[in-house]
This record gives sequence, structure tokens and C-alpha cells, in this order.
Amino acid sequence: MSTTSRRSFLRRSLMAAAAAAIAPSLPAAVSKSVSKQHSGRPKAKRVLMVALDGICVDGFKQARTPNLDALLADGVLSTDTRVVMPSNTQPNWMSHLSGSGPEIHGVDRNDWLLDNHTLPSLVTDTDGYYPTLFKVLKDNVAGMATAFYYNWAELINPYNRRYLDEVSFEADDRYLDNYAKALTFMRQHREDPTVVFLYSVHTDHAGHKHTWMSPQYIAAIEEADVHIGDLFDSMKADGLYDDTHIMFITDHGGINYGHGGMSVNEMIVPWGITGPGIARGVKMTEPNNTVNTASVILSLFGVEQPLCWTGEIPGSIFA
Repeated sequence: MSTTSRRSFLRRSLMAAAAAAIAPSLPAAVSKSVSKQHSGRPKAKRVLMVALDGICVDGFKQARTPNLDALLADGVLSTDTRVVMPSNTQPNWMSHLSGSGPEIHGVDRNDWLLDNHTLPSLVTDTDGYYPTLFKVLKDNVAGMATAFYYNWAELINPYNRRYLDEVSFEADDRYLDNYAKALTFMRQHREDPTVVFLYSVHTDHAGHKHTWMSPQYIAAIEEADVHIGDLFDSMKADGLYDDTHIMFITDHGGINYGHGGMSVNEMIVPWGITGPGIARGVKMTEPNNTVNTASVILSLFGVEQPLCWTGEIPGSIFA
């Protein structure tokens, strides 16, 4: 072996030894995330997103929410999930449902419209909309059923209804009819892969009217929990609960009478998931963001996310 070859061999050997020494020092959460993303998990049967607007961490902790508490005690809960900037409604719900931030999907303000916006979406479908999880699932999962229930009129604007089988709006902060419709939809599609987005804005409006952390704001969260519990009871009676992945998500917190800034109370929120194959009784410590929600849902159905998405799949959520 020549002197040059011996030097090259020694250099490669030293690099390999250094890599082996460094690898064990990687955080366990990081290595788990990478390995879990590609594990052979069974595909989900249905996913229900319970979406409440404007839930700050302190409000979630202070409110009496026995039904959400019981749900998340049986799954994974994060109380330090970051939202995208700005900490407003439309940008963050779009980020939840599209696996991307405003710099990619272009929805940067609450009054965004398909024909009136500042930044074009990086990628669009044939109708001009950024691809959300509803489109990706419809394109990749045979028989996929999708539903979108909401009570803030503007919320639907960034979503292409072509990929939604049922859309229902309730005015004046009402939401109980939508809860009933969501249950009926899941019953009708019990044998189909299903994704349901079930949203209410009344919690956010209580904060705007009375301030975040006011008695009225806390009461709005507690009221929602009662009806969430009723929904869960009905799902259990119908045999729809145990095989459903349920996610609890929100878009931002708040401070005083509003949000949109970068304070901890506005930017950090709760996030949770339960269901088959999900870890139980886990307090999530991995970094998490609203952009991860759609990525997790695609993973549950065994679908790869589009190249334009930036969401990650936190490995610690899986059993």
C-alpha cells in the first residue's frame, strides 16, 4: 500500500470512528422521530380534529375540562406547541391543514381570498388553491370521506371545496348542529377512511370580548368541553370511538383583548392526539408546530406528504 493510500485509509477510519462516537450523543427524541416516520404502522380508519379557536395554555390548564383531560390522558399532550407567525386565525388553521407555513401557502391574514392576497402560494391545484390534506388524501386514499364544519364565515376561504364531501357553516357562534352533523357523517362513513375537521370560534370570541383568561373566556372553554364529552359519549355508543384517532388542536393563544403578536401567551398552545398506535399518557417534549398536524394525519393513513410541505412527524407520539 502506498503512503498516499495508507493516509487515505487512516483518514476514512478516523472519520468513521468519530461518526460512531458522535451518534449516541444525538437526542433520543430526534433519533426516534427519524426512525418512526417510516415504520410499518397500520393505516388509520378515521381522524377527527376537535378544533377550538384561541386556546392559550394557561386557559387550557385553568379551565375545568374533564372530557378533554380524559381524552389526552389516554394519548399524547403537548403544552408548548408553537404556532406560525402571525399568531392569527386564518394563517394557523391553514398551516394545521396544509403542513406548511404562510411563507409557503401564502395565507398570511384573516381576510385572505383566492383573488385578493399578497403572496402567491408556492404550488397550487388546477383551481388555484394550495394543496391541503383534503386534496392529498382524496388523491391517494380510495374512498376517502372528508368533512369541514365551521362557524367563522371566512375560515373556508383558503380551501378548495372540490375535496370536501360535506361543508357546514353555523352562524352566531353556534356549533351544536355541526357536532351532530359530524357524528352523522362518521356514522354514514363508518366503513370508509374518514377525516373530519370540527371547529368552533366561540372560545376566541369570548377572549376578544372579555379578555383572555377572563371568567367568560374560561367558561367558554368549559362549555365546549361539555359538548365535546357528549360527542365522545355518542361515538362510544355507536362503536366509533375506539378506532378513531382524535386530535385536539387550536390556532393561537391571546393576551388582553387580542392576538397576532409574538408573546408566549399568543405563540404557544396545547396540541394533543389519541387513537390506535398512539402512545398513552405521554407529555410530549419534542419541538412541535401547527404545521405538523397535517403531516401526522397523512402518516396515519400511510400517505407521503407533498414535497412543498414542511411539516414534521414527531416520533414520540407513537407507541
